[in-house]
Amino acid sequence: MEERLQKLLSAAGVCSRRAAEGYIEAGRVTVNGRTARLGAKADPGRDDIRLDGKPLPKRAEPVYLLLNKPRGYVTTLSDEKGRRTVAELVAGCGARVYPVGRLDLDSEGLLLLTNDGCLARRLAHPSGGVEKTYHVWVRGPAEGAAERLSRLTDLEGEPICPARVESLRQGEGTATLAVTIRQGKNRQVRRMCAACGLEVKRLRRVREHTLELGSLPPGKWRRLTEAEVRALKAAGR
Repeated sequence: MEERLQKLLSAAGVCSRRAAEGYIEAGRVTVNGRTARLGAKADPGRDDIRLDGKPLPKRAEPVYLLLNKPRGYVTTLSDEKGRRTVAELVAGCGARVYPVGRLDLDSEGLLLLTNDGCLARRLAHPSGGVEKTYHVWVRGPAEGAAERLSRLTDLEGEPICPARVESLRQGEGTATLAVTIRQGKNRQVRRMCAACGLEVKRLRRVREHTLELGSLPPGKWRRLTEAEVRALKAAGR
């Protein structure tokens, strides 16, 4: 079955799909001895696909990991600024995996990593409506914060779906909230809090679709169970 070359390179675990596009544009990929062009397709069962003259490895076995990302790590495989990356935390998993979605440098919690590109795209795409729940520690006008956040339908002129917000703990000028969103726009929860006059002191993702962070220690990862993988594959369909 023919598929786009960048998808085949990514599925073989040699690089990300974006990097594969760069390799193709640079003339580093050939199909049956001819330099490939971006957008070309090939059948790995029939065609001789090579990167830098070396045959493309067989399609990598799918790997699905749940990482408890600590603060201070960037959600990428490499960083031009030399910051610590989540790739360092899962280096011992035996496969090249990519993060699904993002948690910013100062955020922590549940992060899914996989080499299953189809699943990653489906989960990350806003149209999938995959729910994510965050525990958020805030400071500011905490009284009624949950209600104010749940009524937000606009962020700086950009429409958003209303979030489900529950107050877990409230003190004088502080609160801990559980915020569940379905879109995952850039820094959405932090921007929502700022719109309500709240300063985020800590933000941790505790759930994504059917996955729960549970008691997994910060910086540690585990493989998903078969049941968890099946549930994720049903997401967004």
